[in-house]
Amino acid sequence: MSKFDYRYFIVLVCFSFFVVSCSKTNKAGEVEISETYVSDNYTKKEVDIKMRDGITLHTTVYSPKDTSKEYPILMQRTPYSSRPYGEGEFKTQIGPNIHLMQEGNIIVYQDVRGRWLSEGHYENMRAYIPNKTSDSDVDESTDTYDTIDWLVNNVENNNGNVGVWGISYPGYYATYATIDAHPALKASSPQACIGDFFFDDFHHNGAYLLSYFRATSLFGTPRPNGDQPIDTAWYSLPDLQTEDQYQFFLDKGPLKNLNSFFEYDLKDKMSIAPDGMTDDYFWNELKEHPNYDELWQSRGLIQHLDKSKSHVATMIVGGWFDAEDLYGPLETYKNIEKHSDGYNTMVFGPWDHGRWARRNGRSLVGNYYFGDSISEFFQEKIETKFFNHFLKGDGDANSGLPEAYVYDSGRKEWKEYDAWPPKGTTKQELFLSENQELTTELKGSDAIEFVSDVKKPVPYSEDIKSVFTPRKYMTDDQRFAARRSDVLVFETEVMEEDFTLAGDILAKLKVATTGDAADWIVKIIDVHPANVETNEEMQDHLKMSNYHLMVRSEVLRGRFRNSFSNPEPFVPNEKTEVNIKMQDVFHTIKKGHKLQVQVQSTWFPLIDLNPQTYVDNIFKADETNFKTQTHTVFTDSSVEFSVLR
Repeated sequence: MSKFDYRYFIVLVCFSFFVVSCSKTNKAGEVEISETYVSDNYTKKEVDIKMRDGITLHTTVYSPKDTSKEYPILMQRTPYSSRPYGEGEFKTQIGPNIHLMQEGNIIVYQDVRGRWLSEGHYENMRAYIPNKTSDSDVDESTDTYDTIDWLVNNVENNNGNVGVWGISYPGYYATYATIDAHPALKASSPQACIGDFFFDDFHHNGAYLLSYFRATSLFGTPRPNGDQPIDTAWYSLPDLQTEDQYQFFLDKGPLKNLNSFFEYDLKDKMSIAPDGMTDDYFWNELKEHPNYDELWQSRGLIQHLDKSKSHVATMIVGGWFDAEDLYGPLETYKNIEKHSDGYNTMVFGPWDHGRWARRNGRSLVGNYYFGDSISEFFQEKIETKFFNHFLKGDGDANSGLPEAYVYDSGRKEWKEYDAWPPKGTTKQELFLSENQELTTELKGSDAIEFVSDVKKPVPYSEDIKSVFTPRKYMTDDQRFAARRSDVLVFETEVMEEDFTLAGDILAKLKVATTGDAADWIVKIIDVHPANVETNEEMQDHLKMSNYHLMVRSEVLRGRFRNSFSNPEPFVPNEKTEVNIKMQDVFHTIKKGHKLQVQVQSTWFPLIDLNPQTYVDNIFKADETNFKTQTHTVFTDSSVEFSVLR
């Protein structure tokens, strides 16, 4: 692929959620806007706004042609380009959704510092500076503040109220906007927002997500002309030259064998001396900082949400099946809730990454169908209502939205609660017992062994293809894994009544290994009965009968069981506690279904292979470090669920 093709793929497919169909109606039968709607109804102006340190940020302002009234400003800040550039070039859709576009709002897009046509030096998840002493102390908070200040004082027909929104990385900037916020910022909606790169996207609990390998250059390749603007893509994705990622990464072996992909990109494609790139290049940061050290801690945003201003109403949006950013929105909501007395609400639906911003009728994640027009409902009845209330209405706390607007992915229906987790939720512990049973009572401390072969790791899906980032696996049928000898299975009897999981999950494993290093993966699964109807979009080789729906899953790199900053080996053959905090879920295991737990030690190539012998840095491990080991799970292990009665 050419660089242009990569840019198109990255910007318009993976990180753009606003593509409008050329047809007159969408799949739900709703009328779509024309491709010229924006140019017919909006004027466009591109400006370079000067920040307090003198750097200018390229900003595009779409203003309604109807100037008979004033409008709020809705802004998105992005590292993925505010294209198309040029006064005569228009996006086909602007704003968070078509309703807010059609109602009339001043819509603003901005290239963040160091990206595309903005000046300055880019830092991947730029660290927040808490105690600023001069105008040279800049971060995304000051850049947002300075931008808003310019907009409300220079854009005609604005009503003085500003809202920000964004999905994924732009969602991170929407969160950042709430910290030391400008007084004119009245509403922010961080959606699928990154919270910390050690727990989102590229890592999960210290395990490196190998599935994100191809995304590395997108976030870490410096511009070829330093800090000067550029309007064309300067990065490209590594070409694996195969559609079989499982075999590709298995054949490549240790992570250090992947270094050549980025050396080639630097020396040959970019013609830049690698000595000038070492500090900024993201692959180098990943491999030189395998632990949760000062680098990652300084860039995390969750720990700074006590600085969020209470005058900014926030609506956190996420998908229960978001493979990319689930930690971020949940922890963002919880920490704003913890530290701020301002308006804060959460919306979670049965979506993968950013799916709520599309208009596609039937709502599916992978093979699993959740209902019709779920995203359309969110856009019209929730998102539009939120922004209109705080930017056009009276702005009081009575927005008409609940504290938690959440979708039960088992019952397939929306629920409203005045707290999350809902009041009345209790903890229930289920034990990993012998004979593949998941029981309410502890039945001893017997040992169940399995062999973890580094040459035959457990795949994360039976359908692994060469993709930018995986999504489908979050609802994949887990029968293929349940049939492997290196995956332990525990399940309840058939449920005699509905069993609703609502909140976080804690896996409390008691384990041992013949080696001194291991990963631990726990999956929560809804086993469907035999008489379930198959939806029309399901892959031909699958049926919904006995479908093993993965509801939640998580990994913990065992070295981080006591501290993400100070890793430690296991003592071979010694019984050890490993607690794995799993992200929240809202799912009812319905009457007639079974609840299943799977435990395994590899999840390839979603995460990289653990050598299973302890080394200080797995990114620098040798082939000889990788050893097959025998792992043990003891039957006094348990999983603690948050259950809504």
